[in-house]
Formats: sequence, structure tokens, C-alpha cells
Amino acid sequence: MTGQKRNQENPMPAIDEGWWSSVLAEESRSAAHEPVHSVGVSRAEENETTKTAVSEKKPATNWIQVKDLYLRDQIIDLSVTGHNRGGLLVEGDGLYGFVPFSHLIDLAGRAENVDRDHDLESYVGRSLRLKVIECVPEDGRVVFSERAAQSESGKRAELFHALQPGQHVKGVITNITDFGVFVDLGGVEGLIHISELSWGRVSHPTQIVKMGQTIDVQVLELAPERCRVALSLKRLLSNPWQNAAADFPEGCIKSAVITSVLSYGAFARLDAGVEGLIHASEIPQTDGKPLKETLSEGQAVQVRILHLDAAHQRMGLSMRLE
Repeated sequence: MTGQKRNQENPMPAIDEGWWSSVLAEESRSAAHEPVHSVGVSRAEENETTKTAVSEKKPATNWIQVKDLYLRDQIIDLSVTGHNRGGLLVEGDGLYGFVPFSHLIDLAGRAENVDRDHDLESYVGRSLRLKVIECVPEDGRVVFSERAAQSESGKRAELFHALQPGQHVKGVITNITDFGVFVDLGGVEGLIHISELSWGRVSHPTQIVKMGQTIDVQVLELAPERCRVALSLKRLLSNPWQNAAADFPEGCIKSAVITSVLSYGAFARLDAGVEGLIHASEIPQTDGKPLKETLSEGQAVQVRILHLDAAHQRMGLSMRLE
């Protein structure tokens, strides 16, 4: 890893706790709304277990031990007692917590499918080697990770000490979700939010990256106390919108490629990271056909620049060239 000066063309974004919450709580939200399947209990008992175990407000939780495990970055063996589509419930020796689906070594990165319940059921009764990756006593929440336990104890502290905002590092993609990409930096996982993958519009991260891929990323922000690292892929490249006013003056005609067709119009890419919207009223149609019968993704078209708002990365286009 080598330190880099912050790119003055791409200023570091401000990342608040709301940003983190929105991108890291997906599995927790899923867990809170899915029934827990446990061994040897009735449906009524399952429902009660869900209320208690998913929120992890167990009165017997040894918070001193949990905090110690987290701060020391230690590995512990816990038993799997139940599951829901969000992941696994684990416990042992006064410890109770949740392992998100995306943090299971054998299952991370798998697409949503009908076999998920079956896959998770196979873990019940097993013992897993885990690390605490989030500890919030006031919320009664403990989150464990099997993936994090692949690195030796204490490695997390070393990496957090070495990492700095603005730094360029290499990592391996360990999981891809709808909201972003998790990257292993050698013992600490960072997250590239979907908005930080490209200067252009991204429908799903799989458009940009693949599981197991080694990539270069920029560190945006560190939160060691929450075991969180915000990363960016797009900030390794210059922001094409900064020169958009000069490159795409209003009224000029440019070549573009249709990237998506919607009921109200279509998006078209003019350059890497620069897309504009062609409203339905600006698309010549014949016989009142639906837009999806008139245009298709990947189609090359000519467009006229109607208006440009580079600050908000918005551009209005027209296929009416005269």
C-alpha cells in the first residue's frame, strides 16, 4: 500500500453515519423481518426467539467479553442456533449475535435464490470461527463475521493504523450486493457504495466489477471503532463532469449509446461517466409505439444537447436534431 495525495479534482466526499447506516444495515433489516428457524422449538417459541435473538437484546450477554473480543480482534468459536434469510444466529458462553449471509465464507456473493434457506439450514448445529465486526451495546447488537476470521488476530488494528483517507490500495472483491461492493484489504473489509463505483449511472455493481476481482481503490474514510472503511473506485479517475460544459456545449450534436429505456424516456451515454436523459417528448416515434419498441439498450444514436447541469451531473438530450 502506498500513500497518495488527495486528488484535488475529486475532493473527498463527506460521509456521515447516515451514509454508513444506509449501506451496511441491509442484512440486519432483512433479519428483523424474517422468521428465525431454530432447532427443536415450536412456532410460538420461534416467534419469541425472533424478537429476542434478532434484536440480540439477550439479558445474559457478556458485554465486557464482547468488547474485549472486538478490541483485541480475536477469533472465537460459536454455535449456530438458527437462521433467517438475512443470515445466522449464533451463541455460546454468554455471547449472542448475528452473522450476515454476506459474511459466510461459502455463501458470500451468491445471488438471491430459492436455495438460500436450505443453504443456511445446513449451518444449524455447526460451530463457526468468528470475529466481532460490530458491537453496539446500547442497541443490544453484536454482529459476527466468518470472513473476517480468516485473517489472524490483531490484523485489523495493524491495517487501520496503516490506512489513511486518500490512500490508494489494492483489494479483492469478496461480496457484491445491490447497494455496493465489499473489498478485502488484507484483513479488513471496506465498502464501495454503488455511488462510488462510477461517475456514470450504475444499475447494479455487477455492471462494473466481478467476484474475486483484484482492484485498486481509494480510501475515503475510516471508522476503526465500527470496523468500517469507505472506499471509492471512481475517484481514481478524473471527474468527466468537470469538463462537460466545454466538451458538450448546449445545442451541439453528439454520438451517444442508449443505456436504458424507460416509460418516460431513455438514458444515453455520451462519454465514460457522462449520461443524459432523452425525455419521451424528445424522441421521434412512429404510430405511437412504446419506447421499448422504438429504442433498445446498446443502440447508437445522435443527440442534441438541450441543457446541462454539471454540478448535479444532469444533462437533457433530444433526438430531434433540428
